Amino acid sequence: MRMRRKKWTEPVIADCPYYVEAPSTHRGQWRALFPNSQKLWLEIGCGKGVGTVQMAYDNRDANLIAIDEVRHVLAVSIQNTKAQYGDLPVDNLRFSAVDATRIFDTFCKEDGIERIYIHFCNPWNEKAKHHKRRLTHPRQLMQYREFLQDGGEIYLKTDDSGLFLASKRYFAECGFQIVYQTDDLHASGFSPNYVSEHEALYTSRSCPIHFCIAKMLPSEFVQTPVEP
Repeated sequence: MRMRRKKWTEPVIADCPYYVEAPSTHRGQWRALFPNSQKLWLEIGCGKGVGTVQMAYDNRDANLIAIDEVRHVLAVSIQNTKAQYGDLPVDNLRFSAVDATRIFDTFCKEDGIERIYIHFCNPWNEKAKHHKRRLTHPRQLMQYREFLQDGGEIYLKTDDSGLFLASKRYFAECGFQIVYQTDDLHASGFSPNYVSEHEALYTSRSCPIHFCIAKMLPSEFVQTPVEP
């Protein structure tokens, strides 16, 4: 379900000191946008930021960049951030509108991103020709390899078993090793788990959540990606 555009979107964004306009102009310089030099994480497709904001708030020793394509969704994330942080400075979280299919225009190795989160992305299951749009498809993973640090990790959560199965194959093809996986995250005991709005909805419907952590291996482990 698409979220209706909010009339207050642009005023909220314009008034937000931790929203980054023109993200591609900061390519290679994202660390300079944070007051503290510490580990840097990226969430692709943060949505309303319910779990995102909680994760950033609980991990003040990490800087988090949260991106989404939709500005009015990001405006809701900003509102959620204000509610969570209160009077505390939002010094370890930055939001920006980025088209993930061209993410190479926004980040590079010099940014030093150590971890990527992909939570409940569109599975693009209706037609096989749409699989290339998946955020875990090889053409995306090969872009992530261009800026993810050596040994960096991708955290994937989804309720879609087809996407999860295909993604594990994509990871292997693109030189990532699965170091943790479960087909029922909430029963696994894995912690910490920051629950997004989508995750809460799926869990309330008794849908199991698939989760894995994929570690990036050296380039010699990259296979020739096989089209699904």
